Amino acid sequence: MEQLGSPPAQELFRAGFLSAVIGLRLADGREVVVKVRPASPRLAACVEVQRRVFQAGYPCPRPLTGAVPLGGDVATAEAYVPGGAVLPSPQHAAVANAEAFAWLIRSAPRPDEVPTLDPPPSWAAWNHGGDGLWPRPEDPDVDLDEGAGAEWIDDAGRRARDRLRAGESDAVLGHCDWLAGNLRWSGDELLVVHDWDSVVAESEAVLAGFAAALYSTVNADELATVEDTHRFLVAYGRARGRELTAGELRRAWAAGVWTRAYDAKYQHAVGRPVTSLSENEARERLRHAGAGPRWPRKSEG
Repeated sequence: MEQLGSPPAQELFRAGFLSAVIGLRLADGREVVVKVRPASPRLAACVEVQRRVFQAGYPCPRPLTGAVPLGGDVATAEAYVPGGAVLPSPQHAAVANAEAFAWLIRSAPRPDEVPTLDPPPSWAAWNHGGDGLWPRPEDPDVDLDEGAGAEWIDDAGRRARDRLRAGESDAVLGHCDWLAGNLRWSGDELLVVHDWDSVVAESEAVLAGFAAALYSTVNADELATVEDTHRFLVAYGRARGRELTAGELRRAWAAGVWTRAYDAKYQHAVGRPVTSLSENEARERLRHAGAGPRWPRKSEG
């Protein structure tokens, strides 16, 4: 009543992993989504970016509140945007995703126009200030720098991080979790982008690299192949009006290795099958990043 002017009348759905995401029909007939998660200073900026890109005409849910304290957590509310397909058509997936991402970069405000977005989500925190290679996951019970095994993941992450640290450019605002589950399509047209807690300030090449490595083409459960990532980066250059330079391409490929290696390391640490990255794919992606690994091919022993 205080924030939305009407009490909830019906729960439509409940979901979420790091947050509780609850769809509600209010007594006045409006359908909204309420998201509850642990408090963080960056959430106010995330809502502000979402509000600004919505006002710019970008397809995202309209924010209905700011970041509001709720017990020990923070809640936000936005308009519910139902429907849409999880993927565009496979033959147009790379171009559709790249154009949608370039549209977002154009629509977003400058980083200095919003409050701080630090710290970024862990899977994007390649330049975190901790002592170890990996940032602390959102799951406080997991330490990715402890435990042995899958040394190739650590090596891939380290090489990707070192490549990223070797280059630098001005930050822009963009989405660092460009997964199929956060997107909905009407044919090959973008219908809506969800999960605006994943807004970060980063270089354009790094943001494009995250998206190019995380989007899906034929199956929402399968991330981009090396060839898919290449097609995305070519299409992204066309969509923004100029090709990515050689240096931007190396950083984009390195960013994709970082975020996929982070997920692979988390999967290994909690005893799940490692599906986000394979050793051979890490080797190939690092080659494109100009940061090829030293570990031997399996056929060489």
